[in-house]
Amino acid sequence: MQKIAAYCRVSTDKGEQAQSLASQQRYFDKYIRQHSDWELVNVYFDEGISGTQTRKRAGFNRMIDDAMDGKIDLILTKEVSRFARNTVDALAYTRMLRERRVGVIFILDNIDTRDCDGELRLTLMASLAQEESRKISERVKWGQLRRMEQGVVFGRDLLGYTVQNGQIFINDAESPIVRRIFHKYTEEGKSARRIAAELLEEGFTPKYAARWSPGVIIKILRNEKYAGDLCQKKTITPDYLTHRKASNHGEEEFIFIKNHHPPIIDRELWERTQAELARRARRRPGKTR
Repeated sequence: MQKIAAYCRVSTDKGEQAQSLASQQRYFDKYIRQHSDWELVNVYFDEGISGTQTRKRAGFNRMIDDAMDGKIDLILTKEVSRFARNTVDALAYTRMLRERRVGVIFILDNIDTRDCDGELRLTLMASLAQEESRKISERVKWGQLRRMEQGVVFGRDLLGYTVQNGQIFINDAESPIVRRIFHKYTEEGKSARRIAAELLEEGFTPKYAARWSPGVIIKILRNEKYAGDLCQKKTITPDYLTHRKASNHGEEEFIFIKNHHPPIIDRELWERTQAELARRARRRPGKTR
């Protein structure tokens, strides 16, 4: 008997996931019953993870490991786009599996990597799947850009503000801490290091940071949101295949909206703070002030 595995990706929604997985299990059971010498050993799956990157797919990687360990003779998946939308990954994994005499059948694409023309047809289908992934990425980015231009906020809460449904609201419990930071730095002339130490001594907790530090203080002082402005696209995704984010150093245009939401810091204090940051930076290059 040949040991058969199946691979699929399912929704992250728990209810839909259970239904989808059960449906696909029945699909593969029916397909396998057409072959008297096949036996289903496992259905491997991942939850709503992009097909463009295999390194984050635990189910996929576990299946590959089992195949390399001799636990699987043949892998079934519905189509190439379920297996990988990255042409390089699709070819690399199927070649690696073939060396262990493990084939992959893409049922709806009618491709069997054990056939002599299997790799050629896989290359064509994987390239098409990758191009479709690129188009989807471009459509998503275009839609996000239009919403940013309309003032919709993308991102998470920050100290002093709460973000809900694309809108930003002042957090009354946290906003006094922000005002104290600006006052200590600009009005009292304290360094970022000293402010961080004082906040730590006073028992205040930073947001999304393990502890107060000069870097955390400077980041707050430079954040335009506290003056009521909104700058988006500070980070971008240069490569749709890896989905890794990177700082935007001018590769893409920033989306800036002045007076977008209620400020925590008045405009005059904000501008004096930016001038003070620049002054201290000139005086002590490379030092956190």
